Order: sequence, then C-alpha cells, then structure tokens
Amino acid sequence: MELRSLQNELQNNPYPGRGIVIGKTPDGKFAVTAYFIMGRSVNSRNRIFVEEGEGIRTEAFDPSKLSDPSLIIYAPVRVWRNRTIVTNGDQTDTIYEGLEAGKSFEEALAVREFEPDAPNYTPRISGVMEFAEGQFSYKMSVLKSADGDPACCCRYTFSYDRPLAGEGRFIHTYQGDGDPLPSFAGEPERIGIENEDIDSFAERIWGSLNEENKVSLFVRYIEIETGEYESRIINKNV
Repeated sequence: MELRSLQNELQNNPYPGRGIVIGKTPDGKFAVTAYFIMGRSVNSRNRIFVEEGEGIRTEAFDPSKLSDPSLIIYAPVRVWRNRTIVTNGDQTDTIYEGLEAGKSFEEALAVREFEPDAPNYTPRISGVMEFAEGQFSYKMSVLKSADGDPACCCRYTFSYDRPLAGEGRFIHTYQGDGDPLPSFAGEPERIGIENEDIDSFAERIWGSLNEENKVSLFVRYIEIETGEYESRIINKNV
C-alpha cells in the first residue's frame, strides 16, 4: 500500500467527517494519535472538545442551540490501564467497559453497529493503543452498513503488532461530501508520520481540514517507554 501524505488526504477531501490517526514518530520514541470532528449542520458544528480525566468529551458550545445530543455528545478518548481508546461515538464507553470485563477489543464491539442516522448510516470507527514492556501496538475497527443497506453490518478489525517508525494509519467516516454521505471503504490508509513536535503535528492537521466544516481536533503524543503523554485540543468555537 502506498505511503500517503496525511496533509494531502485531508486537503483533497472537503468532508472526511470524523477521523482517527494512529502511528509512531520517525525516531520510534512516541506513539501518536489524533481525532477530529467536522460538521455540516448547526447542531454538529455547535461543539467543542474538553478534557475529562485522562481523556476528552464533546460538549455543546452554545447549549441553547443543541437540538439532538444523541450522536454528537460522547467521550471520544478514554484510558483504561495501559490502553488508550479513541472512537467517533459512545462506543468508547462500550470498549472501556468491555476491557474492564475481560473482553477483547473485538468482543466489546460485537454488540455495536453503525450509527442509526439514515440514510447515511455513518460508520463507527474505533482504535485502541496498547503499551506493554516498552512496546506499542494498536488495532482499528470499522463497523459499517453494506454499501448503505442497514440490513447487514460489516465488521472489520485491523491489527498492527509492531508499528513501523514514521508511519501510521488513518480512518475516517466518509469518502467525501454527498447526500447520502459515502461511507469509508477499504483498509485504513497508510500515511507518513513526520519528524515534528506535537504542536506542529496538530497545526498541520488543523490547517489541512476544510475551513468551513472543521469543528475540533485532539492530538496526543505518548512516550512508548514510560507511558507519559502530552495532549493538545484545538476548537473552532472559542
């Protein structure tokens, strides 16, 4: 699979929707993750990211404009022991509770499917990063309808046991704008992770997202040896 530029992928797609990036810095020292949200409606754009414990949650920027919280208010990032969970919906809690009960990532997600937002049936995209004995691995999941038919839920899990330095994977909910929105398809995109600090990485992603549709961005760098991390949040609504 071709090693792509994350910046180009974002600049050439006016509406990837929500996206997850997981990878490793070129020096092999840090695991990196990013999660962004976009919106076309007033309800979707009326959001910000705020810190909550070791993770984050979404919150209405203007509570008076919040019309339906069901699919837009959730905790995208949570940490369970040595695992960092990143998703585009309330399945973050499903994964967290599943891990706590001794289930695997896949077993936890077996009770979930795509979002009930006909006619889009937005895919549920998820990732989990695991740190153990100075090593880092991750998995990504896509739960989607069968080409827009909600009668079937297609489940895909991708595992990366020994991630290569300077590389990552990128999944997002939509292939582009449309009505209905075309769901993400295929394997998570293989993208390059550049030799840059967390602020440069965050600014490069934020600057590549469509100005009209972007809403919020979260980025975290985790030191693989120690598990120590630093995070950044960028909100359009401030």
